[in-house]
Amino acid sequence: MITLIRCMGALQVLTTTLLLLVGSRHSSAVSPPSGYRSTLTHVDSHGGFTKAELMRRAAHRSRHRAFMMLLPRYSTMSTSSNAGPARLRSGQAEYLMELAIGTPPVPFVALADTGSDLTWTQCKPCKLCFPQDTPIYDTAASASFSPVPCASATCLPIWRSSRNCTATTTSPCRYRYAYDDGAYSAGVLGTETLTFAGSSPGAPGPGVSVGGVAFGCGVDNGGLSYNSTGTVGLGRGSLSLVAQLGVGKFSYCLTDFFNTSLGSPVLFGSLAELAAPSTIGGAAVQSTPLVQGPYNPSRYYVSLEGISLGDARLPIPNGTFDLRDDGSGGMIVDSGTIFTVLVESAFRVVVNHVAGVLNQPVVNASSLDSPCFPATAGEQQLPDMPDMLLHFAGGADMRLHRDNYMSFNQESSSFCLNIAGAPSAYGSILGNFQQQNIQMLFDITVGQLSFVPTDCSKL
Repeated sequence: MITLIRCMGALQVLTTTLLLLVGSRHSSAVSPPSGYRSTLTHVDSHGGFTKAELMRRAAHRSRHRAFMMLLPRYSTMSTSSNAGPARLRSGQAEYLMELAIGTPPVPFVALADTGSDLTWTQCKPCKLCFPQDTPIYDTAASASFSPVPCASATCLPIWRSSRNCTATTTSPCRYRYAYDDGAYSAGVLGTETLTFAGSSPGAPGPGVSVGGVAFGCGVDNGGLSYNSTGTVGLGRGSLSLVAQLGVGKFSYCLTDFFNTSLGSPVLFGSLAELAAPSTIGGAAVQSTPLVQGPYNPSRYYVSLEGISLGDARLPIPNGTFDLRDDGSGGMIVDSGTIFTVLVESAFRVVVNHVAGVLNQPVVNASSLDSPCFPATAGEQQLPDMPDMLLHFAGGADMRLHRDNYMSFNQESSSFCLNIAGAPSAYGSILGNFQQQNIQMLFDITVGQLSFVPTDCSKL
């Protein structure tokens, strides 16, 4: 967890200050809450799209994000705007996280990104800002905003490679994040109060607030929207929201992809614990170690050891998914990529075995895109399919039911495997379509990913 400093002014103490919900029987003289709750909504939730349109739009975003994430090594470290900008691979994501920022609080609806650390929002006065539906946050109108100087330890991840921002300078800590898909944000690092919805769904009152959270106040932003005002960083670094809350772990549970009216819970701290067995039909919790990437420390890597379709272990050579010393390979668990991506050699094996189950040829056999298979005349839904199992290190098996890896495309009357391929020199990603109705718990303190099948709409 990063060290938060004291700012000038008697009104600001930059240590975490928590306010309990109105509706609690206790007054403000209570212990800080040990958990926080927010809601994820899909970026296309208000578009009125058909299933085919949802898949087409998501596939385009997913293809772009996956390609950017799996490029050779890069740094997610931000630098002063006087130095070169940090290069992040993608500013795209699939889910919006609902928060509020400042005092008094204003809406902060941001892209939730497990692949980056810095939380940032558009700020007045804007040099350049993309359109947003809610009022742009104004530091001058907030009683809880404080700028972070270069001399602050909070600025350390920012100024580490800067020529003009050092531990002895008092000038503002400036940042610039530039994404390879064209999106960027530049501005000043500050601390603010963030407000969460509460400790339970639909809880009354103003919510739970936490002060002194370091964030980017972006006055020059471009290329990012999806009805958002910025980004919430949920990665493994010291500037991520998870680290700053000091809770050590968080979980999310993604509801049915095609039911965009449903929100998905994202839970921090004590609220992040996995659902009780009675909620999940007695299914066992599975756990696998998180692996540290040599060049991508913010990513959540896991060790995938094999794949089964039904009772058959697929003939994928050992070591196919290993994370290599040069940073290539491995599997990233990502909330912002929709389709799981497998290195090409494994992808071809999976496609061929799915084709065998369906007894149909692949329509786009030479492509690394999500493959489709022609449906027989009159078919309007998926046939029965065996479960797919992803075998992770430590004996953890993620069981994917048919609807977690297949979909029916009514426009083309075809069955589609919602898994894509990538050149073998790149790596693999566990996408969010495969994570539907599976609660995913990221325990940063012990370095472990745990998961269990869950009806996410009931959490």
